[in-house]
Amino acid sequence: MHGMNYRIVLPADYDMGVIRHRVETRGHLLDAFPGLGLKAYLIRERGTDGSPVNEYAPFYLWNTAHGMNSFLCGPGFRGLVADFGRPAVEHWTGLAFARGPAAAEVPAAATRAARPLRADEPLEEVAARASAQLRKDAARPGVHCAALLLDPRHWELLRFTLWRDAAPEEPGAERFQVLHLSRPGLDTIDTGAGPA
Repeated sequence: MHGMNYRIVLPADYDMGVIRHRVETRGHLLDAFPGLGLKAYLIRERGTDGSPVNEYAPFYLWNTAHGMNSFLCGPGFRGLVADFGRPAVEHWTGLAFARGPAAAEVPAAATRAARPLRADEPLEEVAARASAQLRKDAARPGVHCAALLLDPRHWELLRFTLWRDAAPEEPGAERFQVLHLSRPGLDTIDTGAGPA
């Protein structure tokens, strides 16, 4: 599993209806994309759920690196670049994935929480604890699915969770609305055992 996210911050007075229309008319194009586990079309709106900005921030979980590369080098991403410029694309390796009780339902919200890792933290222990906690948290009512990801460049853990309804407030977590979920390979995302 590979995680990927790019975040396009938009002007404070930007009409987010433009993004909603974009997703409504184009979101289905990745519903059967090879190698894709899921793509959550995320937005934040200034003043909603504590967001200081308007933002379009699609989040991906890939089953294959080939699928991810095909997307980044293909017409879909090229179209985004033509409209918004080429964004910085964050990328993580997957440590754990869990489906929640609401996995068969359509998620309405997402949370994204990053935690920097200290240089003296033993990675194997931290990743094992975080993976076990992810599986426990994913069993909460209303959870669609959750992923634990590692950025080995900046040494950061990222927890991404999809929620059936409104996302709860959690310390350090950003909350997003989900406009559409493409999920061609959701059922085959490797749950990972996490580090032993």
